[in-house]
Amino acid sequence: MFVHTLSQDERALLVDALRSKDAFALRRAQVLLASSNGQKASQIAATYGCSGQAVRNIIRDYEARAQGALTPLSKARKDQQPIFDQHKLEALQALLHRSPRDFNKETGLWSLHLAAVVAYEQHLTPYVVSIETIRNALKRLNVGWQRAKYWITSPDPDYEHKKNDCSG
Repeated sequence: MFVHTLSQDERALLVDALRSKDAFALRRAQVLLASSNGQKASQIAATYGCSGQAVRNIIRDYEARAQGALTPLSKARKDQQPIFDQHKLEALQALLHRSPRDFNKETGLWSLHLAAVVAYEQHLTPYVVSIETIRNALKRLNVGWQRAKYWITSPDPDYEHKKNDCSG
């Protein structure tokens, strides 16, 4: 497998990349120029200390993306969706307004880690998420979180009304 016959402009871009400070672009330019000079993938691999498959991958990438192949693609997942959609965010908020003891925990105070564990146990998440994931979910709910929380609630149906009257 060889790279296609390079035009003068393509060759000039690759030669310029040989002076790049970016090791990724430099290595790819070396491999592509060697391929355009008729070297086989196994010869290029031996010269530059990589595998023949890596050389073939570089050539395929260049054929597909042209000079874009001199810059790495993002490694971020393209299918990534937030763990907490709006429905799960509301369920998380409702969960945090209950006592951890309701979920057979020994403490009455919520921590981010405990929230992650209980969210998993309640099937809100497919695995125990990190505390940063919980913190980001709470941020999306406009809930500040700096330390363990104890939510003060009352069984009185008029509690919210009375609480708001007393705070004014």
